[in-house]
Amino acid sequence: MYLSEQNENSIQHSSITKRLITFAYNTGLIRLGRQFWARSLTVLNYHRIDYLENNPDNFQPNISATPAEFDRQMSYISRWFNVVSLQDVTNWILKNKPLPRYAALITFDDGYLDNYTNAFPVLKKYNFPAVIYLTSGHIESNRPFYWDLVAYCFAHTQKNSILFPDGIERSWDSIDGKNQISKQWIESMKILEENQKQNWISRIPEQLNVVIPDNYFKNLMMNWDQVREMSAANIDFGAHTVTHPILTRISPEQVRTEISDSKKRIEQELNKPVISLAYPNGMKADFNDTVINLAKETGFTTAFTLLNGPTTLNEVKEMPYTIRRSFISHKHSLPQFSTLISPINRLRSS
Repeated sequence: MYLSEQNENSIQHSSITKRLITFAYNTGLIRLGRQFWARSLTVLNYHRIDYLENNPDNFQPNISATPAEFDRQMSYISRWFNVVSLQDVTNWILKNKPLPRYAALITFDDGYLDNYTNAFPVLKKYNFPAVIYLTSGHIESNRPFYWDLVAYCFAHTQKNSILFPDGIERSWDSIDGKNQISKQWIESMKILEENQKQNWISRIPEQLNVVIPDNYFKNLMMNWDQVREMSAANIDFGAHTVTHPILTRISPEQVRTEISDSKKRIEQELNKPVISLAYPNGMKADFNDTVINLAKETGFTTAFTLLNGPTTLNEVKEMPYTIRRSFISHKHSLPQFSTLISPINRLRSS
């Protein structure tokens, strides 16, 4: 899932900072000192690759880039990094097989259809491997992620207020105000226990007096035939749970079920082992020692966070269940993108 509103805002810069970043990008200063991080793994994290105008009713912060911008980013990666596969990373961890200098791994979370229709052709163009972490219960399903359901309800409501879990009713008097409160309501779900969260989500169409059309979300996600096609063409798949709960908000027994059932389902569909996990939401509060130990017991050899990267190769080997990833947003210009996949990103708060 996308980063929180607070983290999303933190990647937006003042106009002066943006000009400085653009200057550093244009002059090559952005890569100054990168040789000291040559033995590192830079993991890019995407969610959706699409145009904002194609998704007026869905949660737009989950759109990482337009297809054209994704192509530009992959072109940049092809110049300055050596793209590796998940198996390459695993071989480094388990067999000490060296990774190339400036290694980069491309990852996607959730399993949206546009990963197949828009990202896959670009990856094939550059002959890049990648990893897509599937929320297995949503593949080939009409069940939306809660953030897309909430976004739809806010987009179609005629009401101008909504009750939050803290008991406070918040209202809006403009489109911008409504969009801001929509994001805040989605964020408020993250701190709830899973049962409470599902209870609030189930009532939001009624709260906002919105009726969801039958099968509206049916074609939002990939189907298993598309997953198999990509799997046969240099794309790996990992587990991202069955239903996308934040793993520290459910019991250890539920964690085990969510990650093991996701793993098993993908393995059944692909007839290949699934060896990697991405934690939903992926921030410090979203995984802990219990979750990590369950990931190990379930048979995963790596697990990925959304803490700011890159990760040194020694860190990858010593802490393979907390590998860092750089979250990419459609709000990033190419100069900002180049900053996020540089060692400077490790200086940002995680």
